[in-house]
Amino acid sequence: MLLLAAAFLVAFVLLLYMVSPLISPKPLALPGAHVVVTGGSSGIGKCIAIECYKQGAFITLVARNEDKLLQAKKEIEKHSINDKQVVLCISVDVSQDYSQVENVIKQAQEKLGPVDMLVNCAGMSLAGKFEDLEVSTFERLMSVNYLGSVYPSRAVITTMKERRVGRVVFVSSQAGQLGLFGFTAYSSSKFAIRGLAEALQMEVKPYNVYVTVAYPPDTDTPGFAEENKTKPLETRLISETTSVCKPEQVAKQIVKDAIEQIDQSENFGSLKGK
Repeated sequence: MLLLAAAFLVAFVLLLYMVSPLISPKPLALPGAHVVVTGGSSGIGKCIAIECYKQGAFITLVARNEDKLLQAKKEIEKHSINDKQVVLCISVDVSQDYSQVENVIKQAQEKLGPVDMLVNCAGMSLAGKFEDLEVSTFERLMSVNYLGSVYPSRAVITTMKERRVGRVVFVSSQAGQLGLFGFTAYSSSKFAIRGLAEALQMEVKPYNVYVTVAYPPDTDTPGFAEENKTKPLETRLISETTSVCKPEQVAKQIVKDAIEQIDQSENFGSLKGK
């Protein structure tokens, strides 16, 4: 009987998953929505926050450097469309302690309401040949790029399911679709995000919560400039075969596709090189 019940439960979940794509999700309305952006003090994350703020959202910026957060807050506030909008800054390392991340998310929700969209943009890249990289580099990249996305997502997903509304965005990389020379540590950490996102989407889609994975190409950000300092020649030559995108362009595409729930792998494929 237990096996029969388990089989029925699995079949029911799979049926829900197969039927749910037939019901097109309504676009997420950003005016008045609460959007949390990790890694929001610079680069793509900051540009995503600006794009959402332009559309009337309330923003919680999460990053480690408090000075950069405050500077980003000033830049974002210039794009307000009404006097009710708020930009909240929280300084925390999203990759180190889940309880801390959970607490700051609770603080943000107490001030700005439940999270409608979470954008996991915190990340870092270090390039180098496999045998030249310290083992600690692999550990650090998995911690920042993977666990730094797991922890905030874990902190918001229960409330999203209860409310039956929400978007979770994971910012991966084109190196998260294809392993590249010099990126043994970075690519693997970004590949992990895809597995997490695909499995999570199966669990939350019946609750009207949708997961998006963005795979942006090389983008002109402080992180990209830092990455270039350690790139082997071979990696640099591969990178130079395409042009570098502007963060504003990438951010606009991510926001558009997240609120409309569109597959981003194709969109960033066409974006690359423009």
